Amino acid sequence: MNENFFAKILKEFNVVGEIIRARQEEKQGLLDEFDQETKRFFFGKISERALIASVKKTNKELMRLDAEIRKNIARAKSASDRGMKLVFAQAPIAYRASLTGISGGAKKKAAKKKKVVKKKVVRKKAPVKKKAVKRKPVKRKAVKKKKVVKKKPIKRKVVRTKKKR
Repeated sequence: MNENFFAKILKEFNVVGEIIRARQEEKQGLLDEFDQETKRFFFGKISERALIASVKKTNKELMRLDAEIRKNIARAKSASDRGMKLVFAQAPIAYRASLTGISGGAKKKAAKKKKVVKKKVVRKKAPVKKKAVKRKPVKRKAVKKKKVVKKKPIKRKVVRTKKKR
């Protein structure tokens, strides 16, 4: 086993655990501080506007701490997975002592047989000729066109009247 690598993994795991614990304590302190501010508002020592500002600040800080805790939990999980992988690689190899000597040891793995994949023969179908479909004549409604009649100008008779003098 690679002791240096395993020690490095354990060290990282401990550091991440300490960071998580510190952030959780910081979060609890923030919650206690906000609780004190709500009591101060209740007794009239601070205004509602100050409490609203405190709520915004507290929520922002809580979200930041939660994100950091989640990130460090993921780091701890990956470190523990690496450590477990290294530990499981140390599984003991079985040996037996007999009158003829020591037997056992690492078993040779049987060569895996390659799976024979049968290729499917795909026959292409002959292209089907398209049948000519006779279209039925479409009956169209006769649209009467309006005849444009040019009107001739009407000639008016000019009637002259006698002028009175």
